[in-house]
Amino acid sequence: MFVHALKIDNKKCIGCMRCMKACPTEAIRISEGTAYIQEHRCIDCGKCHEACPVKAIYINQDDFEMVHQFPHSVALIPSVFLGQFPEDIRVSRIYNALEDLGFRHVFEVESAATIFAEAKERYARENPDIRPLISSFCPAIVRLIQIKYPSLTENITPVKAPLDISAIFCLQELQDRGIPREEIGLFYVTPCAAKIAAVKAPVGEKRSLIDGVINMDSLFNRTYRKIKEQGKNFIPRPSRAINLSSDAILSTLTNGERRICQAKKSYSIDGIQNVMDFLDKLENDEVEDVEFLELRACDQSCAGALLSYENRFLCSARMYARARKAAERERNGEVPRERGMYKLKDYLIDNSRVEAPQPRSMFVLDKDRAKAFEKMERINRLKARLPQIDCGLCGAPTCESFAGDVVINRIGLSRCIFYQRHLERKNDITRQECLAAMNAVWGNDRMKEE
Repeated sequence: MFVHALKIDNKKCIGCMRCMKACPTEAIRISEGTAYIQEHRCIDCGKCHEACPVKAIYINQDDFEMVHQFPHSVALIPSVFLGQFPEDIRVSRIYNALEDLGFRHVFEVESAATIFAEAKERYARENPDIRPLISSFCPAIVRLIQIKYPSLTENITPVKAPLDISAIFCLQELQDRGIPREEIGLFYVTPCAAKIAAVKAPVGEKRSLIDGVINMDSLFNRTYRKIKEQGKNFIPRPSRAINLSSDAILSTLTNGERRICQAKKSYSIDGIQNVMDFLDKLENDEVEDVEFLELRACDQSCAGALLSYENRFLCSARMYARARKAAERERNGEVPRERGMYKLKDYLIDNSRVEAPQPRSMFVLDKDRAKAFEKMERINRLKARLPQIDCGLCGAPTCESFAGDVVINRIGLSRCIFYQRHLERKNDITRQECLAAMNAVWGNDRMKEE
């Protein structure tokens, strides 16, 4: 069963339908005047959160105080976290501030980017008949394919994301120092809701090594405040963790994976709607000879993620500036930090495999195939009787989804105000019955008679 990070506060929700219209998988409905999420359709992409004008949709996170429960708490941070800060704040100061907030160790998950790339290449060599291979980096995309494009699930590389490979490495490194597992707390600083869901209910494995998840915008505020408290005269303590390679730094942005993959023909696509448009073509065999796909749900990939504090273009620009400096250091002979992971490369690659993602169609009509076909025919007949203008007044985003709700959830067709008029002309429905149907969608308060 999927676990979801996105929640709706019904006390704040005004039932405006913006979230319902924004959802790419039609997971949201309106009932009794407020929105609710059909969990089997939700991929935690966060488009509803972005669309909500009253901040009624929020993202769960773990209590920050959990960090202090472990003698060796590790902050697993994405490089985009560093891109949230103004350019005059050095990376070493950010690391120091995180340590002062209670983290004993700080580790950028992009350190595992090259290991992740090699694990995918190894899988590609072992499975030459599966093309195109689709990256497992973005958990929202993995879930999107599972529920909306189930025929493409076999194309997803069954390889853990860099976050999880980094967690394996950090845990092994600390345990090799003699630190027991119960004293180690691994905390991921997430830029999006989908990665919270991926940690709480990982695809292809029983549980994650991550002990807690902290929202990136929340930690940014804490860290920036700590840096301000330290003042301009603060002298950063040395940190060995800041010299990543340029490839590693950029791996989380659009084209980041593709630029270091060995595929002859590949595409990088960001933005959930762009991804869906492309997958439609791929599923219909309109795209040929592609070997690898880097698909990301957010514009500018993780720089444009839901929990970013900074503008995605400014964040990307800062990351590119940092990557240029890293490339210059490499030309001068400096060894990037992720090379330290190579001592465990084979171990990490061997432990990066997960079970193949399984289809989880959002539109299972019935387990009995004959009954499923019968229901599909009913949906098509109902859809033909609807106006096809997708007004949303029935509480569903489209006429087609409403027809499915009628058949699957057995709600009344009279929730469609256009069909109500048809019934009224035939004297098959009373005014009070029309009002009751609308009350079920929009609540009694909105439908009071004057």
